[in-house]
Amino acid sequence: MEARLNLFGNPVIGKALRHITAAGKVVADSTLPATTQELVKIRASQINGCGFCVDMHTKDAAHGGEDATRLHLVAVWREATVFTDAERAALELAEQGTRIADAAGGVTDEAWANAAKHYDEDQLAALVSVIALINTYNRVNVMVQQPAGDYTPGQFG
Repeated sequence: MEARLNLFGNPVIGKALRHITAAGKVVADSTLPATTQELVKIRASQINGCGFCVDMHTKDAAHGGEDATRLHLVAVWREATVFTDAERAALELAEQGTRIADAAGGVTDEAWANAAKHYDEDQLAALVSVIALINTYNRVNVMVQQPAGDYTPGQFG
């Protein structure tokens, strides 16, 4: 399978993606745990059907030392016993923020309050940002049918 558009060679989308990547660097450098960031990216990507991002972020998480069992259970995190309460709150926020059109009002007050119990204001800002950014990447990759499976950790920097 070949992508409909060369994301890495087209100057217009390349420039736009560089800006999005720069925003992602701000989030990556925040105090929001890197593990939480990867779990959220994986869950949003699963919901959005973005194979490229699921491939990338599961491999990046594994490369960073994440446990394979946890990676296999992200899609069913509610039933899994391997996630902390803070991670569960982040995953719930990611799901609601990704499925924003499915519920009137978007993210519930309950989900927000639960996340706020576990994360300070800067971490919440990073969490909102990482959810927004991964959803952007998911939409780009799904629209252009970016193929999945060939990503190697460190491939993009």
